[in-house]
Amino acid sequence: MEKFSSFRDPGTGIQPFLAPVPPQERDLFVTILTPIRAVVAVTRTAVIIVLISIHFVLVHVIGFICRPVPPLQDVISWLGTVLLARLAFYVIGFWSVSTELIVRKRGKIPENKWNPRAGDLIVSNWSSWIEVLWLAYKYNPLFVLPVANAPAASSVRDASSISYTPGRKTGTGSAAISSFDRVLSSPEVIRGFRQVSLLEMISSTGKTPSAPSSVHLRSLDDIRRSARRPVVVFPECTTSNGRGLLRFADVFNGASVPTKGYNMFLMCVRYDPPTASQPSLSHSVPAATLNPLRHLLQICTSLSPQSISIRQLPLSESPSSQLFIVNEVVPEPRSDGLAEVCAVLIARMGKMKRVGFGWEDKYAFLDFYRGRR
Repeated sequence: MEKFSSFRDPGTGIQPFLAPVPPQERDLFVTILTPIRAVVAVTRTAVIIVLISIHFVLVHVIGFICRPVPPLQDVISWLGTVLLARLAFYVIGFWSVSTELIVRKRGKIPENKWNPRAGDLIVSNWSSWIEVLWLAYKYNPLFVLPVANAPAASSVRDASSISYTPGRKTGTGSAAISSFDRVLSSPEVIRGFRQVSLLEMISSTGKTPSAPSSVHLRSLDDIRRSARRPVVVFPECTTSNGRGLLRFADVFNGASVPTKGYNMFLMCVRYDPPTASQPSLSHSVPAATLNPLRHLLQICTSLSPQSISIRQLPLSESPSSQLFIVNEVVPEPRSDGLAEVCAVLIARMGKMKRVGFGWEDKYAFLDFYRGRR
């Protein structure tokens, strides 16, 4: 859409925020099945709501009662998260999810599957709440959300201005559309993190980091040290539509590379483009209320099995390997060298292009999307 052309990355031509548009041609078979698809979507969504209710009771009610006995609380959390998340995956249509280990060096035999433990970090790109659900049933991790000040217009005046005027200089139609001037936002400082539940993590999909409040903030390293499970972090700090990798924020606070005392597991998630019968699985624009219920209804209309591509980096080639050489990946690391290394490796795994936009630009996009569409 031309009115959003100012949010197209100038280096790659990728628009990373708008949801992918399915083919416009009509499929007669899909049209005939519309009533059946609607019934299936409502039924599936109702089952998901029941599973959410059971999860809430097990994890947040019974789990809270069992807090004095941590081992029992962990067992209840596992039952209420791993098993119910897998059931939800079945209901939505993900009957099987295949993972692939990607080695950087040719001829090298991939090692065994991942085995993240307490205090380890799982780092991934972020396109939807679906990978959050997958991570929940696969590893039962802790989820964290970044906290930062809202981007201010004055904070980007030193950036290079990008002005777009789509269409011809004179005339009507597309020539009369002119989008406002945009600048590539300067990175905002991540003030800290807050640990959130699975349900809050899913409902936060597509949103940008919240502003500091009275909630006690902790550093990522502090959360990791006290965690009894692996910790998942999304350095993009918001979702994209999966077409490009957003700029990683400085979430690791200048941690050394290779890391010491814990392991890092890097992965990349990719979704197939939408079709006439299969809505987009990426979720870049959050709903104002009950997010992401509307998106759940949309993808539950599909009558064919859902697919997701998970690519993982072997532990021996991750930034936590003591044989890892930074200069082989990033010749000139920035202030947060670990974030830059992770961005390069994830982009290579998923064969994705990196864009110059960050979560700060997503903040401006959502403001423009909701106010001017």
